[in-house]
Amino acid sequence: MPSIPISVTTIGLLLLSNIFMTFAWYGHLKFREMPLYTVILVSWGIAFFEYCLQVPANRIGYGTFSAVELKTIQEVLTLLVFTVFSYFYLGESLKWNHYLGFGLICLATYVIFKEW
Repeated sequence: MPSIPISVTTIGLLLLSNIFMTFAWYGHLKFREMPLYTVILVSWGIAFFEYCLQVPANRIGYGTFSAVELKTIQEVLTLLVFTVFSYFYLGESLKWNHYLGFGLICLATYVIFKEW
């Protein structure tokens, strides 16, 4: 059976961890009537699973990627996950300046990963 490349495993785990974290940080916005202490506890519970994915992703990926590259991958995935989340879950629309900002972040990612 072929093994999964470290880069694919790392990015997959980071993607899944970002999905959990996005729900932990922003999922409660649809439930504004719930007491703050309740959403904090629920968010902590969801964030536990994020850490169970994030920590192994960084441990597995470190060496294949530098710490700066791991953080950059995580931030780009965070924006992608949040964009989908805010549109479909929160029903928010994206404006031209959001797209421009995300494009600039992608350009920054290119600069970080480019061998100079």
